[in-house]
Amino acid sequence: MDDASHLPARRRPVTLHDVAREAGVSYATASRALNGSDRSVRADNVTRVRAAAAKLGYAPHLSAQAIARGSTNTAALVVSDIDDPYFSSIAAGVIEAAEAAGLIVTMAVADRSPDLELRIVRTLRGQRPRVIVIAGSRVEGSHTRGALVDELETYRVAGGRVAMISQEDLPFATLAIDNHGGAKQLALALVDRGYRTFGVIHAADAIRTSHDRRTGFLDGLRQAGIHAGACRSIEVPFTREGGVRGARAIGEGGAGPDVVFAVNDMMAIGAMTAFRHAGLIPGRDIGVAGFDDIGSAVDLTPPLTTVRVPLHDVGLTAVRAALAGGTPEVVHVPTEVVLRDSTPGLPGA
Repeated sequence: MDDASHLPARRRPVTLHDVAREAGVSYATASRALNGSDRSVRADNVTRVRAAAAKLGYAPHLSAQAIARGSTNTAALVVSDIDDPYFSSIAAGVIEAAEAAGLIVTMAVADRSPDLELRIVRTLRGQRPRVIVIAGSRVEGSHTRGALVDELETYRVAGGRVAMISQEDLPFATLAIDNHGGAKQLALALVDRGYRTFGVIHAADAIRTSHDRRTGFLDGLRQAGIHAGACRSIEVPFTREGGVRGARAIGEGGAGPDVVFAVNDMMAIGAMTAFRHAGLIPGRDIGVAGFDDIGSAVDLTPPLTTVRVPLHDVGLTAVRAALAGGTPEVVHVPTEVVLRDSTPGLPGA
């Protein structure tokens, strides 16, 4: 056996944190000074950081430099579900805005998993996109929130651009959809059409989009004077199959409600299918409403009552907001109730 005792111990690589500590500045300042970010750094700090880097033998990360100098030509879009037309409509807007800025869009699917979303963002940082757009509901109580903020902030400090399509939950440019208000207005409109007993098919309240839509609908019923006992809620997965399961559950145990609200259009489509299989005709025997106004909502038989979200414009605006930089702002996205034949109303309304 060779004697390796004479070999020197392997040194730990010098990191940017080491340089910042040596120079007596923050990590963010050290990153800006070495990576060429467009954010201003005082000349004396630049000198100290560069001197510390030379002393310690630190080599700046080429990926971070490329991001900071804006040399990449990609925009990354992270979505929750590739099968849901909600996200494909957003993606169309993202692609339009990115192409106008000379960027190519790459897409990753987080499958509504905060852990996977975090891993994707970490991977994307190494791929050096100029923009990261994250579209999808936040998950209440996620243990990854702090780590995700750290990853995105480090990426932003290095010159990257971030936009969220979600609730006002993270400190980045955000397009916040009025899920609560839209669902509330839908409830009031259905009461105006004569409906008095209701079913709500929703996902777990930890998914904040579902929570906001469910509670908004119930708030609308309360405002209209509908007693809580006139509404039955069913929790299922946030998918078309979840809508099927929810409709089956609502149909069990006697007379069903006058109308069912599913918290997204895909769930509503699943519910309509299940009702037909049970011998009920949507729009005649039972009303059905959804939320989002995906492209196929108007092509159903009967066309689906829903709450319109301007999904294409949301994707377009997210990219533009990210590229604009500046102080992160929240853009509130209004919604609009669209009444169609799936909820024609009850006689005498």
